[in-house]
This record gives sequence, structure tokens and C-alpha cells, in this order.
Amino acid sequence: MAAKNDITTITVSIRNMLSNCCIGVIRNEFEINNIAVESIRLGEATISFDKSIMSLEAINGLLEGLGFGIIVSRDLQIVEKIKRTVIDLIHNMNNVNSMVRKSEYLVEILNLSYQQLSKLFSKYEAVTLERYIILNKIERIKELIMQEEYTLSEIAYMMDYSSVQYLSNQFKKETGYSVTEYKKLGLNLKKPVEKLY
Repeated sequence: MAAKNDITTITVSIRNMLSNCCIGVIRNEFEINNIAVESIRLGEATISFDKSIMSLEAINGLLEGLGFGIIVSRDLQIVEKIKRTVIDLIHNMNNVNSMVRKSEYLVEILNLSYQQLSKLFSKYEAVTLERYIILNKIERIKELIMQEEYTLSEIAYMMDYSSVQYLSNQFKKETGYSVTEYKKLGLNLKKPVEKLY
């Protein structure tokens, strides 16, 4: 008599799953290892697997081999949600009102005070939350410059800078190039959001 499969279905939180291309990479890795993907979205996946063949530790090993990993700690799950929220706010939403109130937006989405979010982020990451926001803004500005759809004044407004001069100074400090040099040279020095620091 053949042994009965011991299929289990769980939802796992996944570290460093910050962009849509990560979904395809992780889905593919699961499928080639006979792990059924019930649902998958940024930061988490619901999977089914045979516990007699595969363990959660082995699944974590597969993810770590790709630069991801399973998150068990509640604090680390919140840090990942902070990252995804910042990325969504800066890179995916063109809602200027949300940009202007980034701290309120984070508080509203994550249901913790900005001070709690900032403290938690700094505890587990190599940069502060404010620095993480700046790094994401610089990457988005690079993208907007290359698209040539907006003036520098419009970009400064969209990215919540008080002036074009302030944006230009911060851009040069972070990239080593002025906005004009970056545009004139046709540079594309964009970094993946999961490798900003």
C-alpha cells in the first residue's frame, strides 16, 4: 500500500520581495520544486507542499538561494511592509497628495505611529527610514528624468521637494551628477529597489 501524501498549505511572509519581478522568480522556484502556489503577492505566498518530501526549512533554503527568505518575526514582517509601502508610494502611485503626506500615509497603512515605524526600521535595517525614503525618491527621479515627460519643477513637486534647487542638491549628493549632467549624458544608473544600500 502506497504512503498517503501529507499535503500542507501555509502562508509565508517573504523577505526582500519588493518588486513585481520577484513574484515570477519565486513562483518559478516553487513550481520546479513541486511546491504548489495557491496565491502570491509582494511579501507573501500561500503554498501547498508534501511535508513527507519538503520541509519549511528546505523551502526557506530555496528562497535564501535567490536572495529572499521566510520571515517569522512580527517586527521583521512590519519592516518588510514598511519597505513595500514606501516603494508603492514613491514608485507606483502618482498621487501627489499621498507624496506630500508620506509619514501620514505610512501611519495609516501600517497602523503604528511614525516614531514606532522609524525606530523599528532602524533597528533592523542599515539605514534610517528617512534615508530609505530618500534613496527611493532618487531612484524614481532618475526614472522620471529619463522618461522626459515632466519638467524638473513638476518632478520636484511630485517627489515632495520644496524647490528644484533642493532636489538638484540632493540628487547631486546621492549620484555624483547634477540633474542636467545626468540627463545630458543619457545615464541610466538606476538601482533595483532591493539593492539601494
